[in-house]
Amino acid sequence: MPRFRFVLILPMLLGALLTGCGSMSTSADKSSRKVYQGESFAAEETFSRLFDANVEATCEAARRALLSQGYVISKAETGVVRGAKHFQPGGEMHVEIAFNVVCVGDGPKQQVATAYVSAQQDRYALKKNPQAASLGVSALGSISVPLSSTDDSLVKVASETIPAGEFYDRFFVLMQRMLRENTNTER
Repeated sequence: MPRFRFVLILPMLLGALLTGCGSMSTSADKSSRKVYQGESFAAEETFSRLFDANVEATCEAARRALLSQGYVISKAETGVVRGAKHFQPGGEMHVEIAFNVVCVGDGPKQQVATAYVSAQQDRYALKKNPQAASLGVSALGSISVPLSSTDDSLVKVASETIPAGEFYDRFFVLMQRMLRENTNTER
């Protein structure tokens, strides 16, 4: 009789095990697929705006907008502006926002330009590594002595492109203001 139970229970256990493994890989597959499957490539204006100015003036407005908010410009060439700003919202948390702006001329004479903007947010956490010291004594060999000091380092814990439309709307409004101010001073 015990052998009969074993014969009945074994297929059920194997089936449950295979079902469990299958559901684990399925959930992992779903979470990895969600990222790229969420890309709609729709005609949205979250990351771009058309400006009534040429490429140079549009990118200069972007550069001035970033500078006015404390961003450090790492690249400012014809058609491209890159800048970053660092934040420390908590004692052991560090955040960096990096902007990338590309200005492309539009229209028959390139008299207007579209600014394509994306911002990336990287989060870092403070990681503490305990230090140990080795003491070499010729008769005893090497002895490792724990010390109370630690070596702190920032470790990247997350990185994402900022998806919030309101964030970019505020930036584009500031760019438009900088463009108007720069146009008024040239007259």
